[in-house]
Amino acid sequence: MININLNNIDIKNEKYLLVGSSAGPDSMALLHYLLHNTDKQIICCHINHNVRKESIIEEKYLKEYSKNNNIIFESTTIKEYTESNFENEARKKRYNFYQKIIDKYNAKYLFLAHHGDDLIETILMKIIRGSNIEGYAGIKEISKKNNYYIIRPLLKYTKEDLIKYNKINNIKYFTDNSNYNTKYTRNRIRHNLLPILKKENPHIHLYFLKYSETLIEYKNYIDKKVTEYLKNIYIDNKLIIDKFKKLDPFIQKNILYKLLNNYYQNIDNIITEKHINSILTLINNNKPNLSIDLPNNNLCIKEYNHLYLKKKNNLSDYKIKLENENIINNHIIKIVKKESLNGNDICRLNSKDINLPLYIRNRRKGDYIELKGTKGKKKIKDIFIDKKIPLSKRNTYPLLVDSNNNILWIPNIKKSKFNIQKDKFCDIILKYCEKEE
Repeated sequence: MININLNNIDIKNEKYLLVGSSAGPDSMALLHYLLHNTDKQIICCHINHNVRKESIIEEKYLKEYSKNNNIIFESTTIKEYTESNFENEARKKRYNFYQKIIDKYNAKYLFLAHHGDDLIETILMKIIRGSNIEGYAGIKEISKKNNYYIIRPLLKYTKEDLIKYNKINNIKYFTDNSNYNTKYTRNRIRHNLLPILKKENPHIHLYFLKYSETLIEYKNYIDKKVTEYLKNIYIDNKLIIDKFKKLDPFIQKNILYKLLNNYYQNIDNIITEKHINSILTLINNNKPNLSIDLPNNNLCIKEYNHLYLKKKNNLSDYKIKLENENIINNHIIKIVKKESLNGNDICRLNSKDINLPLYIRNRRKGDYIELKGTKGKKKIKDIFIDKKIPLSKRNTYPLLVDSNNNILWIPNIKKSKFNIQKDKFCDIILKYCEKEE
């Protein structure tokens, strides 16, 4: 049976307790337990992600269950998704909704139904993808977010424990069939690795919980040290590079994780070790002015002795004169003397056919290119769609234009009619390559 200890949180003066519920077995068990073991007004917070037909039925059931049990029911339906990473966008919208309800009722605590199996899966995912000490700790039982606390009181219990609780108490719940789709990493871990671990030790989740708690203790100590260092090397939202380089590599990585977690408001699964290593490479590059892409349309920018984070500029924000080597986000366009290949990553031009100087800019509304080997022209927007260029990258993808704004080349994608065959005379040769993220 479930026995949640609520003594480690101060709820005695609270009127409301929010519970995130999907109508699944975990959240229904938590909703039922809090309803029958506290004297607080429960608020059921439900998000209809609008990706399954069953969502309407589940929402209707939760609404009826809340009405019958004197629970306040708050819900929202996500109309559309615009980002390439569905999970991260859904999570962002989910927590925006929670924040709205927290503010509406002036509440302080949000209860979520993550359990011991979830903890194991999260830790294994972090190990597979790479993370820092906080990431490897997985899910915290209590965490602070903005003006409220997130409480996850079921980490000592397994999915099986919660299903048993529901059967004993005759609680109806729904199963999301997408949880069985093994194209997702979490589901592969859940169905392939977790049974093996549980066969070795049926109480493996408790050992993962102990592992998590130990890492959090270490993390809290490291955080104190990192905060002390930041006072001297992070000023006006900029990292002072020469001071940063003098620190121990372990501290350097933890400083970057802290800065990035603060910037992204601790959203899970955003920043990985790959991003940290890319930033360290950027810092140690001898070039004074560089930048790299970060998730969610952000940049990490190095300018001489300073490093800072910022949102990418909008569509009309860059047009730069072509130089010998041009680095734009993860794109490199450079002038070369010779080139034997002739793919779309190579552009050959005759200066007599075009209007100098040349520029690199991003896409504008209505842009089109007169394609090589055809008599017609095609919109850049349509080419990006045909080539499945992610929406998040279309507005910043570099285009080569002349001084009359004729688009000469979409690097690595399409050539214009101005491009010269490799066996013909040309006095300008450009090559494109993509930096590793």
